[in-house]
Amino acid sequence: MSDPLPRSRVKPILLDLRFPILTPRLLIRPAAPGDGPALYAAKVESLVELRRWMPWARVEMSVEESEQSCREAYLRCLAREDLRLYLFDRETRALVGGSGLHRIDWEQRIFEIGYWVRKTRVGAGYVTEAVNAIARYAFGPLEAKRVSIHCNASNLKSRAVAERLGFPLEGVLHNDDRAAGPEVSCRDHAIYARTSSEGLPPLDVSW
Repeated sequence: MSDPLPRSRVKPILLDLRFPILTPRLLIRPAAPGDGPALYAAKVESLVELRRWMPWARVEMSVEESEQSCREAYLRCLAREDLRLYLFDRETRALVGGSGLHRIDWEQRIFEIGYWVRKTRVGAGYVTEAVNAIARYAFGPLEAKRVSIHCNASNLKSRAVAERLGFPLEGVLHNDDRAAGPEVSCRDHAIYARTSSEGLPPLDVSW
C-alpha cells in the first residue's frame, strides 16, 4: 500500500476544515446562508468608515444582495477557493466584523488575512483577537508557510493590528493599487507577513 499524499498535494476540495474558531470573546466561522441580514446591518452602520478602505463597500447592497453575497462566499468556501470568515460575539451572537483567508495558494500554503469591524465595536480589540486566532489557525491545521496582511499605507488602524501582532513590515508599494474611495486614485500599499506563529501574543484559542 502506498503512503498517503502529503497535505500540500491533497486536492483542496478534499480538505476537512475545522470550524468554528473560538477565542475568549469571539466565535469565528465561514459565511453561511442566513447571514445576509446581519451583514447588511453591520455594513449600513459602518458604511462611511468602510468606504475609505474597502473596495467592496463602495456599492450599497440590499438585504437580499447581502444574503446573495453570503451564499456566494459559502460556496467559495466549500470549493476551498476563498475563506470569508465572520466574527460573532460569543455571548450575544451579534456580528462584530469580518475577516478571512484570501488569495490562497494551497500548494505552497500561502494565505492573506483581511479584516474589518463594525463601527460600534471599533477600539475594543476584536480585530486583533480575531487576526491572532486566524493566523494561529493558518499556521496550525492549514500548515501555512506564509501569512500576509496587505493594507492601505494610510490606514493606520489596520497597520497597527499587524504591528501589534508582530507581523514584520516587508515593504510599501507606491501607487500600486486603486484606492477604495469613490474617486479614482492610486494608493501606497503596506505589506506585512509572517512565516510562523512564533511570537504571536498569547491567546486562548481552539477549533
